[in-house]
Amino acid sequence: MATSRKPLVGAVDQGTSSTRFLIFSSQTAELITYHQTEIQQYYPRDGWVEEDPMEILESVKTCMEKAVDNLKVLGRDPVDIKCIGITNQRETTVVWDKITGQPLHNAIVWLDVRTASTVEELVNKTPEKDKDYLRPYCGLPLATYFSAVKVKWLMDNCEKVREAIRDGRCMFGTIDSWLVWNLTGGPEKGQHITDVTNASRTMLMNLHNLQWDDTLCKFFDIPKSILPSIHSSSQIYGHLVDGPLKNLPISGILGDQQAALVGQTCFSVGQAKNTYGTGCFLLYNTGPTPIDSKSGLLTTVAYKLGKNKPPVYALEGAVAIAGACIQWLRDNLGIIKSAPEVEKLANQVENTAGCYFVPAFSGLFCPYWQDDARGTICGLTQYTNKHHIARAALEAVSFQTKEVLDAMNKDSGIPLALLQVDGGMTANNLLMQIQADILGINVVRPSMTETTALGAAMAAGNAEGVDIWNLDNLQSKDIVTDTFKPSITDIERDQRFSRWKMAIKRSLNWAQKEEKIDLSEDRGFWKTLTAGLYIWSSFGLVIFAAFLKNR
Repeated sequence: MATSRKPLVGAVDQGTSSTRFLIFSSQTAELITYHQTEIQQYYPRDGWVEEDPMEILESVKTCMEKAVDNLKVLGRDPVDIKCIGITNQRETTVVWDKITGQPLHNAIVWLDVRTASTVEELVNKTPEKDKDYLRPYCGLPLATYFSAVKVKWLMDNCEKVREAIRDGRCMFGTIDSWLVWNLTGGPEKGQHITDVTNASRTMLMNLHNLQWDDTLCKFFDIPKSILPSIHSSSQIYGHLVDGPLKNLPISGILGDQQAALVGQTCFSVGQAKNTYGTGCFLLYNTGPTPIDSKSGLLTTVAYKLGKNKPPVYALEGAVAIAGACIQWLRDNLGIIKSAPEVEKLANQVENTAGCYFVPAFSGLFCPYWQDDARGTICGLTQYTNKHHIARAALEAVSFQTKEVLDAMNKDSGIPLALLQVDGGMTANNLLMQIQADILGINVVRPSMTETTALGAAMAAGNAEGVDIWNLDNLQSKDIVTDTFKPSITDIERDQRFSRWKMAIKRSLNWAQKEEKIDLSEDRGFWKTLTAGLYIWSSFGLVIFAAFLKNR
């Protein structure tokens, strides 16, 4: 008698630094296999961060092919994969030509700060010059972080984008939209869609009716014609048109941080998770009603798991630089050769010897929203070495999380008793212990840390018409975890946090307004005339003085 085959679900996890395709069992949530490839980032100017949309697309196709090959090696048939979900780096902005399918510009990554002057102009046009002017509509402050500001910059600075909009050829989307449009047919029949979690990060969607908002679009002067249609996070959007999984439905989309919330099964009001990746993101489930933050947090959509299901909202604390700080130690300072080495390096010392590192490379996000902040290292002495700096980098991630958690406790009125964590950095045991020490609460890490991709797989398998993943019976208590407990006193915790706040103050108001710089090598006659006259007149005075001396 033939044995029944357990259905599988694939998940695209397209992040800031890498792309992965993972395959899960829909019955046990077990990770069967995966493939991963890194993504190149480009820094054309200070504060600018770009990625190539075509490279991102090809990386997804490659990862799908390699993961399917891995599955075959394990003796499983790819036909067991019944659907795929997508989770993606949020806010990263892509504009492309719907006729040719080619990008009109490199993708502007979420932590890019080129739009600082654009934000300033937008704030100045509000009645009270208030960066929170649009919060009642979209739950977000005016900041460089969000997609609408990036689109506005592209419209103001890129002639190709303006021409494409005038000609009706321009399409805009976050990474999920770009991938779905291409994977379902591209210029021929690609589906131009997004889900509510990604749309809620653009500053263009009304949080209450989950539709593109006329007031918001008018404020940014962005035409609705370039926007994707908004859908739930769990439904069949279209089917793959080629590759080893051809004809498979794409049936789940979640922004990466919301996907981790689902993957951690934070389905009850008051549950929260913190994801440690390139940045650091703490989401707190607030239920069916959006809560306005008074403490610098973001109000966002957590998920909408079905066309006819109600939306669930969350408060979010966003930290721009977490894992990116460790990459900086590796790529810029060269004190480690690989990211995992930072744990061994930091473990060589018991403390930072008074060294505090504020990695405000892209300004500070929650709760400050200061795009003029810049990175700083305080408290250096001749005793300070690379071990102290490595440990200070880990502490920086933990201190930033504490600031977000304090704001979250203030807004919710119910302090978290423990913190559920996930993401690549959570493999660092020292970081997890430092985090528990600085927070003063238990830090709980699941044994399977791929909760972001898992959340996308769960949403896909749950979709109507797929129905192979039952979310109603899931309980977080069924997940095997490791727990890190605080090991320092309240007095020491408060003292260290106080010094951190001093370091934060030193990082603020550092960046100056961008000045126009003449980059041409030929400065021309008139631009060099003043300097030339000065040099030659000085030379003449020297000769005249020598002449008088000789006489």
